[in-house]
Amino acid sequence: MTNATKPVKVEKESISELKFPEEEVLNSADALKIRTASLERAMKLGNLEHNKIKIIFEDAEGVKQVETTVWGVTDKRVILKQGVVIPINRIHEVI
Repeated sequence: MTNATKPVKVEKESISELKFPEEEVLNSADALKIRTASLERAMKLGNLEHNKIKIIFEDAEGVKQVETTVWGVTDKRVILKQGVVIPINRIHEVI
């Protein structure tokens, strides 16, 4: 993802309709470690304080951004409210 790519804001409810390719969007071990740590922090904030965070992710059409609460993290997915999931390998950044 380049800085010139401005994420399109989407509502959490529309994520279940998106198509996610299998490929990993990050290309360095450091970036993968940062993403994992950011997701763990986001889950703690979501469960303890119900804080919303921004997730920048990429579906088949391009880069998107959602502001939401993270309820859970598995080895492959981030779980949002109402059972909405985003594949971890499609997440660029958690803010």
